[in-house]
Amino acid sequence: MVSQRLADAYEKFLRHSHWEDAYSCIRLLYEQDKVEGYKYIKSYREAIQRVVGYEKYHRMSYLLSAREHFDDFMVYIEWGRPLPEQYWLPRRKKLKVVADALQSLEDGELDELFLSMPPRVGKTTLILFFMLWVILRNPESSNLYTSYTDSVVGVFYKGLLEILNDPYTYAWQDVFPERKLVSTNAKDLLLNIDREKRYASFTGRSLYGTLNGACDCNGYEVADDLISGIEEAMNKDRLMSAWSKVENNFLPRAKEGAKHLWIGTRWSLIDPQGMRIELLQNEEKFKSVRWKQINVPALNDQEESNFDYAYGVGFSSEAYQQRRASFEKNNDMASWLAQYQGQPIERDGAVFRPEDLRFYNGVLPDCDPDRIFMAVDPAWGGGDFVAAPVCYQYGEDIFIPDVVYDDRDKTVTQPLLVSAIIGNNVASVGVEATKMTAEYADGVDSLLRDKGYRVNVMKTTKHYTGNGKAQRIFDKAPDIRERMVFLEAGKRTKTYEKFMQNVYAFSMTGKNKHDDAPDSLAMAINMAFFCDNKIQIMRRIF
Repeated sequence: MVSQRLADAYEKFLRHSHWEDAYSCIRLLYEQDKVEGYKYIKSYREAIQRVVGYEKYHRMSYLLSAREHFDDFMVYIEWGRPLPEQYWLPRRKKLKVVADALQSLEDGELDELFLSMPPRVGKTTLILFFMLWVILRNPESSNLYTSYTDSVVGVFYKGLLEILNDPYTYAWQDVFPERKLVSTNAKDLLLNIDREKRYASFTGRSLYGTLNGACDCNGYEVADDLISGIEEAMNKDRLMSAWSKVENNFLPRAKEGAKHLWIGTRWSLIDPQGMRIELLQNEEKFKSVRWKQINVPALNDQEESNFDYAYGVGFSSEAYQQRRASFEKNNDMASWLAQYQGQPIERDGAVFRPEDLRFYNGVLPDCDPDRIFMAVDPAWGGGDFVAAPVCYQYGEDIFIPDVVYDDRDKTVTQPLLVSAIIGNNVASVGVEATKMTAEYADGVDSLLRDKGYRVNVMKTTKHYTGNGKAQRIFDKAPDIRERMVFLEAGKRTKTYEKFMQNVYAFSMTGKNKHDDAPDSLAMAINMAFFCDNKIQIMRRIF
């Protein structure tokens, strides 16, 4: 607990711009209580950062807390470098969420952390700095880093050595003046801080190298890109082989209490990350493990880059949109979704591939449609999507010029449906209604009546879940491929694009996190061609 007298003195010095005295106060406050004292450090930084002539004290405020706070460590060690040459500050705004999660891991709030980001955005470099900080904080711990090949591990090892051997470019020695690099071994990819140890401060090994006996890890096990690329990701036997190496060689190297950090491209639902997540999510024995998964996609929901860093060191929205267009041109949206959006897809079980679907340029046939209808797969939000294609039927063909696809609550999705219904002059709406969602259909109908729009809102009581839903989609897949005509790339809205990505992601061999879009298409096919109309013979009444 901090001294109230000292806290009051700090506030007084701050009001009168006595920056040196205020700094002395925050230093003493931090020594008394790291948690409460850190609040005063942040207050001091905010006040002094724009004051001319006191950069020294601004910098020293980061030095005060750099041993305990990873973000502060990153800011401090590059302070003297030109901003365009720095790693952290140009990227900090975008990657702070990752740094905060790493801090939670180090603080003992998490046991495992999974990170997924696109290629070449600096994720491995960030982990390199993190491991440097961890090793300097805890030189007696032993830490293990692995990747799919020796060359990747070797680059990581050399990166650590480069920083450790250059305390002038990276001022880590100011933060940890007592630490020394005492030994290295380029052949075995080992390094030791402060003293020689049986199990080194850092050990690097490839997943297919000699992991047995290499390290008795009581610090961090770091798995970085355990799958080499698309060829391995498309080979189920290779994926199972990689997971077997993780289970039998990598994970057993960790002592109880060691932390796990998983990084890389999520190629497949059954890649090593996916298999580990499956255990953590579904196995009762793993319920006590505190874990977090962070996926930062290339493009956000507004089609904006999440990695448009300062000084041009990242990737613009246009660059990623062009990259996506290239994948789509080559009918390989699965690779785009996996590499750049963090959405792994099972290619061998994909039911809907771009090359098998029909597309049009946005111009509907030059005649009135036989029917305009909408199929609605409703949801209340909370991660589930409302999915609803607007269907213009011309004989056997169903053109889809518009869709609703949104995971927000009913106050957003119901008006979106009403707008699409009225805007497209929809005459018939089918809503899959259960005890849980019947009220949702009534809400849409009520909003339409309030606007004076009459439409036949039908509640479909036949409801499918789990395997039954997947089977319905699979059964209707031939009709979806042959009879439905979707907008081509470049003509779609952002919502339409997300809808199509969800269609492409549906698989019969993997687990589908969301299958709302393909389910709504299966429902639309039912409405168009498989209505449960009954014929009954009755007495003529005239």
